[in-house]
Amino acid sequence: MLGFLTARQAGLDDPLRLKRAETTRRVLSLELNHDRDVDRIHSNGINTIDIEVIEGRYMLSGGSDGVIVLYDLENNSRNAHYACKAVCTVGRSSRYVHRFSVETVQWYPHDTGMFVSSSFDKTMKVWDTETLKPAEVFQFEGNVYCHHMSPIARKHSLIAVGTKDQKVQLCDLKSGSRIHILQGHRGEVLSVRWSPRHEHILATASTDSRVLVWDVRRASGSLFSLDQHNGDKSKASSQAVNTAHNGRVNGLCFTADGLYLLSTGTDDRMRLWNSANGENTLVNYGKVCNESRKGLKFTVSRGCSPEFVFVPCGSSVAVYAVHTGELVSMLRGHYDNVDCCDFHPDYQVIRGTRPQGRPASVAIQCF
Repeated sequence: MLGFLTARQAGLDDPLRLKRAETTRRVLSLELNHDRDVDRIHSNGINTIDIEVIEGRYMLSGGSDGVIVLYDLENNSRNAHYACKAVCTVGRSSRYVHRFSVETVQWYPHDTGMFVSSSFDKTMKVWDTETLKPAEVFQFEGNVYCHHMSPIARKHSLIAVGTKDQKVQLCDLKSGSRIHILQGHRGEVLSVRWSPRHEHILATASTDSRVLVWDVRRASGSLFSLDQHNGDKSKASSQAVNTAHNGRVNGLCFTADGLYLLSTGTDDRMRLWNSANGENTLVNYGKVCNESRKGLKFTVSRGCSPEFVFVPCGSSVAVYAVHTGELVSMLRGHYDNVDCCDFHPDYQVIRGTRPQGRPASVAIQCF
């Protein structure tokens, strides 16, 4: 690290190289922070968390109790030991609260004044952060498993929604209506992700073992379906032709540059795909334990070299090198299964879970 500092001071090195090296060092040194805690508000398991990218200060969580909590992650107390406080809560006493489990929460990518939640009560709600009242409510025929807004879109304001129905729904924030349906899956849609590189590219995963990649400007169907055997039918059984996994595909995540797509399935496998042509890169991560019957929410690092992926694995979070498949470390600290995790590029990895015999909590891994 001193070499990086000396080169930077002498003007011989790019400042981004120093930042990348320090971020990587910190990820490799992650450990449980015993001086930092998060207020325990949820009475049941936490299914989803999201940290806004504008300031990196506020975090949303959604639980099996239908409750949504907004946390302030900043330490204003000047004390070494402190708890991240719940700023506000959409609790059971609110007339607008979700009636059943909240499966996904997401900040509006360009402004903290709005966020979106989706639930097993067959609704997706667009919230005004200031009033904690829904500005728009979308109704669906089946349970909503997931939704996602593009982090880079400027030409559209679409939310992709995966439900118990086989169709992927596209909802428009501007018009407040469902404007398009993507048909191609033959099972429940468990995960949807927009590309962080191309605003019209969307990936979807389903219980039919397939991952489809779409260009939403085209009405003729998906661009391609990911094939774990890269078209070699001699290696595939009749049931595994043109499938991404040998089981339910319940997790998707693009790398930060959008060049690669990671998928997880109930076959206990994670695969890395070239997002441009759908090729399986054949990176071997070994057995990646996946017992989730719903969507598995995992995340990748940002600003690191090499890149890392953080995957809930039982009561721990497994950290893998994205492009080699090496298991770098296991982050431990929870008492029961980890349901989701998110990466804070400036400070730490934070994740939500369902501890045994205790209120649902969020644990912080930091350096």
